[in-house]
Amino acid sequence: MSFGGSGKGPFDFDASRIPRINIPNFVPKNVVGIVVALLVAVSLFSAVYQIQPDENGIVLRFGEYVRVTDPGLHFVVPFVEQVIKVPVERQLKQEFGFRTAEAGVRTQYVDADFHDESAMLTGDLNVAVVEWIVQYKIKDAEQFLFNVRAPESTFRDMSEAAMRQVIGDHSVDEVITTGRASIAAQAKDILQALCDTYEIGIDVQQLVLQDVNPPDPVKPSFNEVNEAIQEKEQLTNIARTEYNQAIPKARGEAQQLIEEAEGYAAARVNRALGEAARFESIYAEYRKAPRVTRNRMYLEMLNEVLPRLGKKFIVDNEGSSVLPLLNLTGEKDQ
Repeated sequence: MSFGGSGKGPFDFDASRIPRINIPNFVPKNVVGIVVALLVAVSLFSAVYQIQPDENGIVLRFGEYVRVTDPGLHFVVPFVEQVIKVPVERQLKQEFGFRTAEAGVRTQYVDADFHDESAMLTGDLNVAVVEWIVQYKIKDAEQFLFNVRAPESTFRDMSEAAMRQVIGDHSVDEVITTGRASIAAQAKDILQALCDTYEIGIDVQQLVLQDVNPPDPVKPSFNEVNEAIQEKEQLTNIARTEYNQAIPKARGEAQQLIEEAEGYAAARVNRALGEAARFESIYAEYRKAPRVTRNRMYLEMLNEVLPRLGKKFIVDNEGSSVLPLLNLTGEKDQ
């Protein structure tokens, strides 16, 4: 072949210059052997499976439940049986009103709006923004997979329904301040009762209210109310402290005065009784010997009075001069 002119030009096609390619001959029986070997290898690989310590294996045969396998190494019929691994010993968690983007030393949360999920109507017709966490375990893998369609989303709807029911039975003050622990416990009980009723195979471990706040438009007013309540409680505590200090002190002083008065009255009565008894005993002796008793009483009185008189001078009525001084006190004259 030439592109103009006679003979061989620069553009003449020469078939001898094309390199020869040797193509091996494939025998059909070799292809069948390779395919069979691959099928056997894949079958052996898919027939063996391992269940982790925190899992259960649900074996399905043509889509129908057959058995549950425990942790360890197991075998299934290839292309006939299928295994679904369910974490029955692992604690799972669902978040409501917020999402955790990254957990760890410094937890990060997804910056998104979950207002439709967290906004709830309280019993006094107020709105509260409630965020909570539900921690649960799968206690029955068969029930979890086959009794309810989409068990995780169903459980999520049940959790939200239980929380809304409890929030609707409490006032906004109870939801935000004093009743959080009680609300969480009631919601957990209701959620567990729903799980048992629907036989969803879930055991509710814990329900915790993460954060409860009023809606953003009313937050400033709500904060002012809280500040006023806290100030009131502070003043009440101060007044109660002063009351606890003043009242016991006054009661102690009053009790002391009463006891002193009772002691004084008892002393006066006892003294009067003693004097009366002494008078009666003296009168009884006087009746026995009036003169002797009269003299004794006279001498006792002198013995009591004379030491108080200081120096004494005895004068004879008939004498013309003063007698020498008698030292009745025992003091030496100077």
